[in-house]
Amino acid sequence: MRSRQRAKRRKTNLILNSLIVIVILLIGIVSYNIFFSNEKGAVDQNNVTAKKDQASASPEKQASKNNATAKEDKSSETSAEGSNSEKAKTASSEEQADPVVTEGGSDANVKQTIENPGWKPVGTTQTGDHTPAFDESTVDWQEMILAYSYATGIDKNNMTLWWNENGGAPNTAVGTISEKGSDQTFRVWIQWVDGEGWKPVKVEELIQNDKR
Repeated sequence: MRSRQRAKRRKTNLILNSLIVIVILLIGIVSYNIFFSNEKGAVDQNNVTAKKDQASASPEKQASKNNATAKEDKSSETSAEGSNSEKAKTASSEEQADPVVTEGGSDANVKQTIENPGWKPVGTTQTGDHTPAFDESTVDWQEMILAYSYATGIDKNNMTLWWNENGGAPNTAVGTISEKGSDQTFRVWIQWVDGEGWKPVKVEELIQNDKR
């Protein structure tokens, strides 16, 4: 009788132990699946986040690149504007340069000599090879008068031309002029610039009019 009971207990214990092992295995399998799924989800989430960050960073990089390019372009424009402005200032300063006045001149009859680095050629309508023409009826003569007027500030319509001749070298001229009704007399030296016309070189104020 006791032997049967022991065998029955053993059988029952064996069944219980088997059930416990099965339950433990099931718990392990379920836990593994849950853990693996969470880990995979975390990895996927990290990948998605990384891709989003990369996508988000790309416009920022592009914007940064565009900003850098814009700054370089602006810097180039500023540099170019500065260069042009500097050239304009230089040209303006030359045009507005103060005349250089020195005592005496080419002979004893000169009171003072005036030179201005800002003087420019007066322009011309002539083309081709140039030879000074000391004839009142020529265009060249009229352009000489214009250069004398420009150098002295005396209006050509209010000017008396006492003498006009070659200045001692090719494509040069010298004229003795005064303003109408004035005893102040000037000797003006000019030089021809190809394609640009006559350019004043110097103005001598005379002590007395030696061509009257």
